[in-house]
Amino acid sequence: MNILILVIAITAIISFVAPNGSPNFEKYKFNVGAIVYRKEYIRLLSAGFLHADIMHLVLNMFVLFSFGPAVLSDFGVGGFLTIYIGSIILGNLLSLLIYKNQSWYSAIGASGGVAGIIFASVSLDPVLTKIGIIFLPPELSIPGYIFGFLYFGYSVYSMLYPRSNDNIGHAAHLGGAVFGLVYSVLIFPQLAMKNIFFLGVMSLPLMYLSYEIFIRKRIG
Repeated sequence: MNILILVIAITAIISFVAPNGSPNFEKYKFNVGAIVYRKEYIRLLSAGFLHADIMHLVLNMFVLFSFGPAVLSDFGVGGFLTIYIGSIILGNLLSLLIYKNQSWYSAIGASGGVAGIIFASVSLDPVLTKIGIIFLPPELSIPGYIFGFLYFGYSVYSMLYPRSNDNIGHAAHLGGAVFGLVYSVLIFPQLAMKNIFFLGVMSLPLMYLSYEIFIRKRIG
């Protein structure tokens, strides 16, 4: 639990020291042009510790605090950090791949890392793990694999049909979630085989996105 509190504390401190619009915020946020043309690769990680405002920070850290203990229990400190940091980086790498021709594209937030933590937890027991919505009663929680399908489906849809007023980094969320899911499968292959049907259902939108990106060349 201590490492979880430490990660939350570090993220909160950095978010307050480098608020939205400050020089350090601009220097370390994810930006395609800065990464591609100026080779500022630190942004692939540093963007995960910046937030747009207090609500953005609180929501991400609340979800991390909710799912973090289960991941720490199952994967240990090393696994937790690998999933969290790896999910931030992979999420931003996916954003870089998809938006490589849009040098203006920028993004911030720990959501990619948080998504990785959620899906690492869900993948271990996609049926019994229940995902609720903040402020709604537990009775309205849904099985993890259904949440995963809806989450991936919404992210894929939003990437294929972007809206001008949508400031959510769907690619980063998606990449982070995929990292958490794949890492869990690699560490616990027996559980993955046991839950292969439910993991397959969760992954259907990802298969469709792969077809759109690599076959139809629809994004990028």
